[in-house]
Amino acid sequence: MKEAYLFEKLDDGLVKCLACAHKCVIPINGKGKCLIRSNKEGVLFLDAYGSAASVGVDKIEKKPLYHFLPGSLTFSFGTLGCNFKCGFCQNFEISMPKSFIFKKNLSPEEAVSLALKNNCESISYTYNEPAVFAEYVLDTARLAKKKGLKNVLVTNGFFSQESLNAFCELVDAVNIDLKSFNDEFYKKNCKASLKPVLDSIKFFHNKGIWVEVTTLLIPDMNDSVDELNKMAGFISSVDVNIPWHISRFFPMHKFSNRTLTSLSSIDEAVRIGKSKGLNFVYKGNVCEDAVTVCFNCGKELIIRSDLGIIINFDKGECDCGKIIRGVF
Repeated sequence: MKEAYLFEKLDDGLVKCLACAHKCVIPINGKGKCLIRSNKEGVLFLDAYGSAASVGVDKIEKKPLYHFLPGSLTFSFGTLGCNFKCGFCQNFEISMPKSFIFKKNLSPEEAVSLALKNNCESISYTYNEPAVFAEYVLDTARLAKKKGLKNVLVTNGFFSQESLNAFCELVDAVNIDLKSFNDEFYKKNCKASLKPVLDSIKFFHNKGIWVEVTTLLIPDMNDSVDELNKMAGFISSVDVNIPWHISRFFPMHKFSNRTLTSLSSIDEAVRIGKSKGLNFVYKGNVCEDAVTVCFNCGKELIIRSDLGIIINFDKGECDCGKIIRGVF
């Protein structure tokens, strides 16, 4: 536990948390929607500071990031809690745990040390929503920068402007979930709203931070042709070079009675993404090799498989002369 700094003091001991777009007003002895930010006598504390629920060394492609330091390792960690309450959450054991018991003490200094020890090129703040443990992320990210490490957010994108401003000074890449293009979907299924997510995608891109977007395709919920066209059209309007990952839904949590996403639905989403001008649309969770193909000449530039990663171009430029956007 440590005193937070993304908050405002209000009258009568109330505090307004500024870590995400909910901007919870929290009474003394109360907690925010994420359940890990607490008001102690008129001061906001981050209960999860220095406490990790999950830690690992991953390939950067698992985040998923396909155009950011491909083939590199990233040190990943997360805490508990979330500012969303998605019934379809694929990681609900830590985002909405039954009890808040952390598995590992992990200071920012230790996280950076372990990243370097394991030959990682970056630290990824992931597994649960990094906005809710913002100060822990920011303190770690500052130390990581000094040691030459990159910083990655894997996020639902529901930031406040205050947290966006803080993160953009330290973050090098983000993967943002775009769960739907329907505000009612967000309100009903996530207890949140769409606009801050769209604003975050645009904000990070405009700041020159590498952005990739992921959509978990849920049968009969966000997979209509109309909605996919809207999502793809929005991403394309920001930048046709933003990679869009279409992930397969597996029934679990409160949606355990729903069907697995069909491969034909994923293929249709990929087709729609490309029809809207997106240069890079990828299938997720389908046990297929993921290949980055030049949008101009069709050359296979990055081939990702269980055997490893083959990179067939230098410095982000295809043999045909087209620039492949990313951080290579």
